[in-house]
Amino acid sequence: MLISHGKYLKPSKETRVLAILDSLASDSGMSQYELGKRLRLSGAMVNQYLRSLQEQELVRFVPLNGKSYRYELTEKGSARRERMFADYSSETIRIYTAVKRFVQEKLSALEKKNLERLILFGASETCEVVLSALIGSKFQILALLDNDPGKQGRSFHGHVISHPLVLEQFDCDAVVITSFGKQHEIFEQLLPLSERKGFVIVRI
Repeated sequence: MLISHGKYLKPSKETRVLAILDSLASDSGMSQYELGKRLRLSGAMVNQYLRSLQEQELVRFVPLNGKSYRYELTEKGSARRERMFADYSSETIRIYTAVKRFVQEKLSALEKKNLERLILFGASETCEVVLSALIGSKFQILALLDNDPGKQGRSFHGHVISHPLVLEQFDCDAVVITSFGKQHEIFEQLLPLSERKGFVIVRI
C-alpha cells in the first residue's frame, strides 16, 4: 500500500507502520532506500520506524553482508499487520460509504425533478464512486466523457470513454462533473453548451 499525502487525510504514525509492515510482507528483500521510495518516506524516517519495529519484535533484521539487511516480519509482526489491515479496511469502507451517501444526496435534487438522463464528465476515482452510488437508481447514463486523449476509447467500469464533442449528439438532462480536481475547468468548458442546450451542470 502507498501512503496517501492528501491535504485532509494525512498519514498517521499507524498508517506508516502498516505501510511498512505490508510492504515487507510482500517483499522482505527491499532496502531501506527502496522502502522509502515506495512509501514516499525519507531514509531517516524509514530507519527510525524499522528500529522501533525491531525493538517491538515485529521485524527481524537478517544480515546479508557487513552493510545491508533483509527485513522480515516476525510471527508477532504478521499478526499485528493483519489486525491493523482489518482496522484500516473497515475505516476505509466507512469513508467510502460516507462519500457515496454524499453523492446520492447531491443527485437527489435531480431525481425529484425527473432529470434522469445523465452524462458523466471525468473518468476518475470520483467517477467510480458516482457510478457505484447510481446503482439501483432511476438515472440513465448516456455517456462518459473525458478530455484526456489517452483515456478516450477505453472502457471504464462498463462505459466507453468518449471525447467531449459527442455531447453535441446527446439530449441529456444533466452533466455531472465527476472530477474533483478539475471541477472549475470542466464547468467553464460546459457552460456555453449548457446555456444553448438547456442541460443542468452538477458539480460533486
